[in-house]
Amino acid sequence: MVSPVERPTFFYARWIFLRSLGVWFFSAFYSLAFQIHGLIGAQGISPAADLLDVLRQEQGLSAGLHAVPSLLWLSSSEGALTALWIVGMAASVALVLNLWPRFSIAIATLCFLSFISAAQQFSSYQSDGMLMQAGFCSFFFAPRGVRPRLGLSDPPSRLARLSLVWLWFAIYFGSGVVKILSHDEQWRNLTAMDHYYENGPLPSFLGWYVQELMPQWFHAATAGATLLLELVLCWLCFLPRRFRIVLFWIVTPFQIGIIFTSNYAFLNWLVLSLGFLLLDDRHFARFKLGLPERDLRPAWQPPTRTFNVLAALSLGVVFYVSGLELFGRFLPFLDVFSTAPVEFLEPFRIANPYGLFAVMTRNRYEIEFQGSNDGETWTPYPFRYKPQALDRGGAIYAPYQPRFEWNLWFASLGNPRNEGWVRSAAERLVDGSPAVLALFRDDPFHGNPPKAVRAVRWQYWYTTPAEKKATGNYWKRDLRGIYVEPLGRL
Repeated sequence: MVSPVERPTFFYARWIFLRSLGVWFFSAFYSLAFQIHGLIGAQGISPAADLLDVLRQEQGLSAGLHAVPSLLWLSSSEGALTALWIVGMAASVALVLNLWPRFSIAIATLCFLSFISAAQQFSSYQSDGMLMQAGFCSFFFAPRGVRPRLGLSDPPSRLARLSLVWLWFAIYFGSGVVKILSHDEQWRNLTAMDHYYENGPLPSFLGWYVQELMPQWFHAATAGATLLLELVLCWLCFLPRRFRIVLFWIVTPFQIGIIFTSNYAFLNWLVLSLGFLLLDDRHFARFKLGLPERDLRPAWQPPTRTFNVLAALSLGVVFYVSGLELFGRFLPFLDVFSTAPVEFLEPFRIANPYGLFAVMTRNRYEIEFQGSNDGETWTPYPFRYKPQALDRGGAIYAPYQPRFEWNLWFASLGNPRNEGWVRSAAERLVDGSPAVLALFRDDPFHGNPPKAVRAVRWQYWYTTPAEKKATGNYWKRDLRGIYVEPLGRL
């Protein structure tokens, strides 16, 4: 039997990952400080109070609490929404500072769950599920104690580390599987990356340079490398350390490239930090990082039996559910297994199906809100982050997530009749809601709401290098029609 001292240790990896997790939680709550009232506040686009009232009346408190597991059941007032992001941010800072990490993770995860459960269409993103699952598994991965430093007396649980590596694997492999199952010809003929940079939700200015200046063979090679990584290379995470180390140094530049050319909030940052769990302490020792403790021979103390049982049961259920979610899509014989745990855990978002970019977007549309006092001259409401002004290529602001603008990209691709929240946003602008106006860069009507507000849809394209040289613009656009008819008093 191998003693705990002789096993590979992951103290540095755990320390780095948990500090990073705190940063990603902080970014999520920091973004809510500027958005939560406009999204789900009383004068917001989709008030959480309305959702909870409907659930209470139609399903009762018990069933409603399972459908929306949120602290906002206690109160969904403006003060409660503010308290939610403040407490979550404080817990995130404590985790970054390595103060009582288990407790900090539990509080941050609970606060984040409370928001995404009640945020309706503003939290239907895979990145939210990734952060929730990472937070849940990290509770069992973190060292005990108020100020554990490297946690030498509490070595990282092998099961908890495996659950996080499994999350990393599921994100990659699940994304590869959905690309194959979608039968999208752009992945089959390796043209998926040809217009990827201009058609993503919130591109950065660097995307223009990559798309317009790199040759077509580069885009084809990138598409092929993506499939190779997601379907084949990601399996190396389960092999001995040399394979894992090689895998880390392959996937890390891959994620950094995505981060600089797109803004997927904390998604790629989280996946990047999960990759550090592939590395053991022997590898970190080569870089002489100078972290607090240098003697990595743990003064090992076994966890309590109660904690071990809780960890085994909880992480076991997560493995079961996430395994069904991942492999059930292409292994039909798995239907014989019970889906009751899947249905029970679904509202908690701690075991999720992952699969990014199954079908590549072929066109870029943008919804723009416009106000008018005469029905003839329409003034646009300026966005903070989305492509709108033709000479703005887009900054790099991830892991910050502008949920309102992010959701508009999805709405632009769908049927306006299925996106009632866009109409609701227009109605709030007619009313002059300060919370919704705060979602924009500024108020073009300076506190005097226009008589009418409408939403139109534009189609955007990157300019060619010649066009950019002549005009200085990153974008060109054409009007595609009305998305929401004028609302108001005209």
